Amino acid sequence: MNTFPIDLGAYQRITLNASNTTLTDEQRASLKANIQLCRDAIVFFTATGAARGVGGHTGGPYDTVPEVVIMDALFRGDADKYVPIFFDEAGHRAATQYLMSALNSDLPAERLMEYRAAHSHLPGHPELGLTPGVKFSSGRLGHMWPYVNGMAIANPSKVLFCLGSDGSQQEGNDAEAARLSVAQKLNVKLIIDDNDVTIAGHPSKYLPGCSIAKTLAGHGLTVLEGDGENIDDLYQRICTAVNTDGPVAVINHRPMCPGIVGLEGSTHGHDVVSVKVAVDYLESRGRQAAADHLKGIKAPKNDAVFLGSGDKWNANRNVFGDAVVAIMGRMSEAERIEKIRVIDSDLEGSCGLIKIHNAYPEVFISSGIMERGNFSAAAGFGMEKGKQGIFGTFSAFLEMCISEITMARLNHSNVLSHFSHSGIDDMADNTCHFGLNNMFADNGLDDGYATNLYFPADPLQMKACLETIFFNPGLRFVFSTRSKVPTILNIQGQDYFGGDYKFVSGKDEVIREGTQGYIVSFGEALYRALDAVERLKQEGIDVGLINKPTLNVIDEEMMVKIGNSPMVLIVESYNRKTGLGSRFGSWLLERGLTPKYAHIATHKEGCGGLWEQFPHQGIDPAGIMTNVKDLLKANPDASAFPVL
Repeated sequence: MNTFPIDLGAYQRITLNASNTTLTDEQRASLKANIQLCRDAIVFFTATGAARGVGGHTGGPYDTVPEVVIMDALFRGDADKYVPIFFDEAGHRAATQYLMSALNSDLPAERLMEYRAAHSHLPGHPELGLTPGVKFSSGRLGHMWPYVNGMAIANPSKVLFCLGSDGSQQEGNDAEAARLSVAQKLNVKLIIDDNDVTIAGHPSKYLPGCSIAKTLAGHGLTVLEGDGENIDDLYQRICTAVNTDGPVAVINHRPMCPGIVGLEGSTHGHDVVSVKVAVDYLESRGRQAAADHLKGIKAPKNDAVFLGSGDKWNANRNVFGDAVVAIMGRMSEAERIEKIRVIDSDLEGSCGLIKIHNAYPEVFISSGIMERGNFSAAAGFGMEKGKQGIFGTFSAFLEMCISEITMARLNHSNVLSHFSHSGIDDMADNTCHFGLNNMFADNGLDDGYATNLYFPADPLQMKACLETIFFNPGLRFVFSTRSKVPTILNIQGQDYFGGDYKFVSGKDEVIREGTQGYIVSFGEALYRALDAVERLKQEGIDVGLINKPTLNVIDEEMMVKIGNSPMVLIVESYNRKTGLGSRFGSWLLERGLTPKYAHIATHKEGCGGLWEQFPHQGIDPAGIMTNVKDLLKANPDASAFPVL
């Protein structure tokens, strides 16, 4: 389709002035028409993401349309009064930014139908400089209000809006931002969508007693609460906020996805609307062309066959939960209650912790989007010998917990942490959600107790890893990907980590021998590296493959083996600046080992999509093979190397 099937030209470019706090009948009708138009468009183009399998997060953008169209009209009515940017700290409301870019003619409307697709420049979080019309990078949840405070300091004569949510307000950043904004009397107006829904549940249930309005009032903000779906009340409160000096919170109560049958009030509205629900909605609204377009979308498939891997694929992030449930099942209920606490940060369904919640709710704590505090709570529980806290969230958020990790180490805490969504695989949310800097977790001194980082290669190794390390004292960090991974096969075609395999912490593993050098890899990069190794062997290039599942421990025996080979290539999806490769070369040199050395890793902004992130970074099998050949060209005597 060459044209967007919903006529965005019908958007009415009205002007509003906050000095007039009551809508005329004409203004009200125009706003309602704009709200419905934009909500229809958001349902449609986010559902194209669902149809392609990349997700899309419909609920947040859909909910906040009334606020956004009012802000847009205010910007148009008195441009010099505002910083005309729709700052948003709810993270997943990229659709708002892309829709407004299209309405402002910065982005062709038909581009919206490529939402979240690879190389479309429309990732799950907006990124400044990547998408035409986007004026800021939203980053992770709850990170924008402090930033907007700085913008307010830089623009003291203007009003700034920051769209927030009940989820983003759970982050500790916002408490700090609130105090500064009040103390400095900053002209920041928070527009908060309070729909009582986050990913894993309803804040009123898992954080009973917490009130956003009371919390913000306690910080000293003026708070204006009301019905977000009552356009007159909403407009009047926004005008009052604009006309009030200093920071104001406009809190808008509504159910999630109001008016969408099958989603209204549901936690499922947080993510993307399903194609079926979207088609039903659009047809009920008379948007048949849009509905027909959705029905015709075919999801792209990655048809690559990976040599050396089995045909059984599973998500290690879920296997983590299964493995913990199996281990805890061998304990009595009294032992579990005495020794274990599992603390979630609203991501239980994404990190596999839901398996533990369902099996053993007596040891499970559903908590909010408060990674720092939740990790420390797990560490505090695990301070006593024999007790263990279990914590889980996305790897991108590990960076937020570095100080808390240090304090846990200083207090000799026992914490088993699961950080899922590591690396870049299947990450349509793009750069801010990449789990790139996990090596930061190993930030203790040499004389401190061990902090081991584990990245199992497949589901069988994940289970074996947890069987070995579950009851170990201290801090243990286990990483997994968002994507599914296949089982790794040995040269006989059997599961490498099956049968009698036992995981040994700190030991590297020879997946394939080679006479011309070695690739060292781990996690979801390992099966891709194995495919490259098998294909290179078919071409007569005999390189081997080493799995390094314990990322930060030097296996001295293996280091000698690969360090005496002609070539070493590190392949990983971590940050090239901070990942395994940034350390491994130093480890070799410290031991007087000088093979030809290179490391390839994530090194540039993401491209959206799913598996497409790997070739985009040059760490897919083709990229690995090219780098191996380049290294061997630099060392023509590599073929003479004997296997040790």
